[in-house]
Amino acid sequence: MARVELRHISKSYPGVKALDDVDLAIESGEFFTLLGPSGCGKTTLLRTVAGFIRQDSGEVVVAGERIDAMPAYRRNIGLVFQDYAIFPHMTVGDNVAFGLKNRHRPRQEITERVARALDLVRLGGHAARLPHQMSGGQQQRVGLARAVVIEPQILLMDEPLSNLDAKLRIELRDDIRDLQHSLGITTIYVTHDQEEALVISDRICVMQGGRVHQVGTPWQVYAQPATLFVAAFVGAMNVIADLPVGAGGTLSLGAAARAV
Repeated sequence: MARVELRHISKSYPGVKALDDVDLAIESGEFFTLLGPSGCGKTTLLRTVAGFIRQDSGEVVVAGERIDAMPAYRRNIGLVFQDYAIFPHMTVGDNVAFGLKNRHRPRQEITERVARALDLVRLGGHAARLPHQMSGGQQQRVGLARAVVIEPQILLMDEPLSNLDAKLRIELRDDIRDLQHSLGITTIYVTHDQEEALVISDRICVMQGGRVHQVGTPWQVYAQPATLFVAAFVGAMNVIADLPVGAGGTLSLGAAARAV
């Protein structure tokens, strides 16, 4: 477990401000979701933490250590992607073992840790299968096992359920939350799905235009939106059109008129 601090992160591309002074603190063991529409900056921010993108300014700090200058392969981070990103020519067991082999762990330790990780994601007994023999949901479980088997400080998940059908999304969503609770890994999760974010998160960061609009618990974001964008994006029913009518500052709220 590790606390993550993103200190005034900015990133620009030609004509686009992808991240605009993003300042966040994610607590140790927290399930923290970056929520927003396509192009809002959430995946750019996640990739900055992973080390795939270098920010123009700001600092990435994990467990009190600044890691922005550290190459991606040296950051103790588990990654789960939208498109599974597992090796099609490798067995399930070899896919999960990949990170441990790169870390030159002893063979017996690798065998034991891979078995534990597959049990955690409900794929015990599937180590010898190939990815093409697995469903989409099972392939994503392989990706999840590969991410957690290395015992990362933080787990980064980029739209991991987007390619699954509705039933599988709900099933795997619940399993991800249960796994994160049991392991206590600090997790940063990216999604554009409001319901998913509200159900799975300890806290949510709503983003738009590269900026943070609100950070809060699911209840706070839904019931106490900080901006009109948050209210409209998280739940359209949170937006009520008020039209001043009559004398004395009377407001018409739907069918009822109230004096203010």
